[in-house]
This record gives sequence, C-alpha cells and structure tokens, in this order.
Amino acid sequence: MHNAHGHRPDFPGLPQQPRPAERPSEHAQPGGGQVRPGYPAHGAGQLSSGQPPHWPPGHGQAPPGHGHAPPGHGHAPPGHGQAPPGHGQAPPGHGQAPPGHGQAPPGHGHAPPGHGHAPPGYWPPARAPMPAQGPAPQHGAPAPHRAAQPAPAHPHAGYPAIVRVTRRPDPDRRRRIAGLWLWANGIIAGAVLNVIFTLFGVLESGGSMLRAMLVGALFAFPPLVLYLFVPMVIDRYDPEPWWCLLMAFLWGALAATGFSILINTGVHVGVSSNFGEPVGELVSASVSAPFAEELFKGLGVFGFFYFLRREFDGIVDGIIYATFCALGFAAVENVLYYARASMQGSDVLAGTFVLRGVFTPWLHPLFTSMTGIGFGLARESSKTWVRVAAPIGGYLLGVALHAVWNFLPTALGRAMGDLFMPWLLLWLCFVASFFGIIVALVIRKGWVIRDHLRDEVALGMLTQDELELVCSPIGRLRCTLGWRGATGRSFIRAGARLALSKWHTARALEGRNRTLSADFIGPLRHEIAQLRQELLARAPR
Repeated sequence: MHNAHGHRPDFPGLPQQPRPAERPSEHAQPGGGQVRPGYPAHGAGQLSSGQPPHWPPGHGQAPPGHGHAPPGHGHAPPGHGQAPPGHGQAPPGHGQAPPGHGQAPPGHGHAPPGHGHAPPGYWPPARAPMPAQGPAPQHGAPAPHRAAQPAPAHPHAGYPAIVRVTRRPDPDRRRRIAGLWLWANGIIAGAVLNVIFTLFGVLESGGSMLRAMLVGALFAFPPLVLYLFVPMVIDRYDPEPWWCLLMAFLWGALAATGFSILINTGVHVGVSSNFGEPVGELVSASVSAPFAEELFKGLGVFGFFYFLRREFDGIVDGIIYATFCALGFAAVENVLYYARASMQGSDVLAGTFVLRGVFTPWLHPLFTSMTGIGFGLARESSKTWVRVAAPIGGYLLGVALHAVWNFLPTALGRAMGDLFMPWLLLWLCFVASFFGIIVALVIRKGWVIRDHLRDEVALGMLTQDELELVCSPIGRLRCTLGWRGATGRSFIRAGARLALSKWHTARALEGRNRTLSADFIGPLRHEIAQLRQELLARAPR
C-alpha cells in the first residue's frame, strides 16, 4: 500500500529481516524508462538470461521485506542517482513499466520521489551486474554512503537499434479506386460507341458487313499472340502485372477506338459536306485521326502514370503501357480494314494483311510510345517543367509522326505507288532503331535495380545470391523452372519494386519534392522478408 507521493508508510512492529543480495527482478530500469511489450530481453535493458541488470542503490524499488528508511536515510547524496536536467517525469502514460516489469510484489515500496521517471523514448544504458549487497541497516542506523555508478558517454550506448517492420496501409488506395472507376466508365462508353457504329455499318451494307467483320477478326486477333509477346520479353527486369497490361489493352481496344471513331466520323462528315469528299478524307486521316487517336490512347498511359504510380517507374514502363494500348487499338482498327478489304476480294484482303499485319503492325505502338516516353521522363524527373512539358511534347511528337504517315498515301492516292516501297523501308528502319533504344533502356533499368539493392545486401535484407537472382535477365524463368516457382517470381518483383522505389525517392529528394515511392519502401521490405521465409521453408535440403 502506498501513499499519494509514492512513499511506503512506516509500519512499526514489522520484524526487520537481513537484507538479501539484490535480485534483478526487483528493480526497474534506471530512470524507470518504459519497457516495450514484445521486445527481446537481450539488448533492451535486460541480461541475456532474460533478467534486467542490477542498478545502483536509490533506483528502482526496495527489496521484499523492507519498508521505508527513516528520514534522511536511504537517499543518495545530492547529485547522485538523480536524472539530468530536463529528464523529469514523463507525460501521462509514459515512463511506467507494463504489468510484471519493474514492479515490486504487493507490500513493497517505491523509490524516492524524482527516481524512476524518464523522458518519453529514453532507454537507459546497459550496466554490469552489481555485487551482492550486505545486510540492510536497521532503523536508526545511518545508511552507508554508496558511490553512484558512472554513466556512459551516451544515454543510448550499448543498445542495438530495434527495427519493427509493420505493414502500412496502401498509400494510394483512394487514387487507385478513382482510377479504376474512370477506367471502367471509359471502357463501357467506348464499347457502346463501337457497337453503335458497327450496327450502322451493318445496316448500311445490308448485312454483308457483319460477315466481313468476322473474316477481319480472324485476320486481326491471332497475330496478337506474337505482337503482345514481344514487349513482355523485352521488359525482363520488372515486368508489369498482367492485369495492368490487360487494362491497357482493353482501353486501347474499346475506349480509345470508340471515342476516336466518334470524333473522326464527325469531322469527316462535317468537312465533306462543306468541302467535298476528298478534302473530308484528307482532313479526317491527316488531322483528326492523329490528334484524336493519340489523345485517347495517351489517356490510357496517363491513367497508369497518375492512378497507379507504383506500377509506373519510368520510360520503359511508359513504352510498355503505350504499346499495349496501341496494339489493342490497332487490333480493332484492323478488323474494320480487313473487313472492307474482304468485301473487295481476296487479293485486296491479302495485300492489306501483308501491309498492316506483317510490315507495319508496330506503327501504332511507335506513335503512342512517344507519349509514353513523355510520361516516363516526367516520372523519372524531379523538375517541375520537365514533368509538365515532357508528356505534352511526347504527345505532339506522336501526333506529328502519325500525321506524316497518313498524309502522303491519302494525299497522293494512286500516285503513291512508285514511292510506297522506299517510304515503307524508311519507316521500318525507324521502327528497328526504336526497338534498339528500348533494349538500351531496359538494360539501364537493370543497372538501376542493381545499384539500389547493394545497400540491402549490406543491411542483411538480401544475400548476394538473392541480389543476383533479382537482377538476372532470366531470373523469372529460373524460378518458373526451378523449386522457387511463383514465390520466387514474387520475390524478384518485390526486390525490383523496392530498388525502383528507392531510386524515385532519391531523385525526388534531390529536387526537394515529395514522392509516393517513399511510402512503398517499408511495405516492400516487409513483403521481401515474408517471401524470404517462404523460400527458406521450401528450399531443398
């Protein structure tokens, strides 16, 4: 029982027992610092045996069977055993040990006032065990003077850093939900527009257009297996999630085509009615189509850049998303081209397929990749003017390339026959050069991942073998064919994501900007630790 000041009242008549050797479990930490539940004993104010160390007299609590010393006795001399200035009592709720830590059994007293309190977050330094004490002085006998223990140079010396990894909530969850809602509405609206214009074409042709579109679909969609495989192979170090690629493809196939055909048809009808059919065709193909089509395909890339920032790391990701949007757009557009060609004869259909499906399937990806490069530069840069100007400049460059490709064949018509092959070869060389640039960017991405994972090896978060696995161009294939399986692929992805998040955070700090990538580092380290445990559990013995 204790009074309001924390002193134990004297109980006359209680027999005085000889003072036993001090037991570690009967003393609180010096300064009474808070002991955090769930933390290991060793290195946290306790000995390796699990018991706290001995503290100098005047700290902690009295041993069992001893009451309060007479006035003037049992206190350390001035300057001894007292907390330094500014280390008084902690705020309410701080400075007290949890149940079972640093408290004496019932019937035993507290330390004198001013002892047993520490500022929030203060953990006392470790001390060596004290020798056993002799018997305690009886009432009326002066208490022997004991020298205070010398304090270490730093109050936190001797304590290893304790890291608690906790899973944080998704920092961009609301943004992702908003992006998903906008994507779904765009897909629905684009699909409705496609159905409406298809029905108009079928009704106008008397039903023959429907059969021709089925033929066009047979020529347009099977080659996609090869087309889509190429960018997935190129992006080897940090491949995008399949659901992101599917979202990009569907946006290009449904939303971008639906809105583009609405604008292009409106421009064509309006200009043709005022200036004639040839002018309407030229304006629609060379002006309206480049601006409208690249705008709506580019909106798909912007969606990943803004709403799914953790899945958008830089230039390579911008190109990959732009390519999938463009391939979806080109597939649906090719259905219409092949359908019209099949209605003119098999020779026309074969020629159209060779031109669009064999020689120029990568033109739409090339045009839209300019916008993707612009958003990729914005993602990598910490300069505000680059983040604004790069996407706009990339979009305008894509529009210009698209307009140049459409203009000459539309303007020259049949006269384009003599110039067509040199014109086509020039574009093929341009596409080949662009693929070379993509490969160089992917290799650069691998270097970035390796550079920003080296410190994880030094910290013990990864081993050197695990670093080599994450940075290997065939690491995912090795996991698929080996014992690591899907867990290994997830481990590679988490490691690459961690490196790229650290990269973006470092670049943002250079420009004194804030980036969501900093919020991903902690959860990704937690995910890597969990995946490592799973891999160790299933590793061959």
